[in-house]
Amino acid sequence: MKKFMQCLKLSVLLLIICGIIYPLIVTALGQSLFANKANGSFIKVDGKEVASTFIGQDFTSDKFFKGRISSVNYNTSKEGEEIDPSTVASGSQNLALSNDELKERREVTIKEILKENTSLTRDQIPEDLITSSGSGLDPHISVKSAEVQVGRVSNSTGISKETLYEYIDNATENKQLGILGQTRVNVVKLNIQIAKALNLI
Repeated sequence: MKKFMQCLKLSVLLLIICGIIYPLIVTALGQSLFANKANGSFIKVDGKEVASTFIGQDFTSDKFFKGRISSVNYNTSKEGEEIDPSTVASGSQNLALSNDELKERREVTIKEILKENTSLTRDQIPEDLITSSGSGLDPHISVKSAEVQVGRVSNSTGISKETLYEYIDNATENKQLGILGQTRVNVVKLNIQIAKALNLI
């Protein structure tokens, strides 16, 4: 009985520490020191949340730069359609390079890119524009992938190429700690600049 009570007391103590005290401390620190990141890293325009820095979106208009293809369609739904919580997911199909479905998808994507960006040749298409990320929600593309779309976006919006290159620079994120990852462009941040310039937001 004595050992049972000791185990019970220890269990209750750990429950209080790990289940109540620790979460409250972490939440308090997150909200006080990193409120924006703790709440989803939302980008606000005129006080309204319009996007998250870390979640890509499916930009279909020629007026915007396009991100990587998504195996989960960025978890979007048609207008007016309710999202079933059980279908919300992220991830990749993990298809092998020899998989016929992957080959077909790549060819379809390449044809779409060449049709939209008429000045490009097949060899000029960066690899990340025709491959999906591991999460299917990646908001980043390579600098090269952004630069090859400048002509199309400029023609569609009337925004000069020089200005678009400035927008790309503004949305470019360097390697973490100078060594981790690659220099990349956040498509969400990039397209928000365009939306502002076109008075869409």
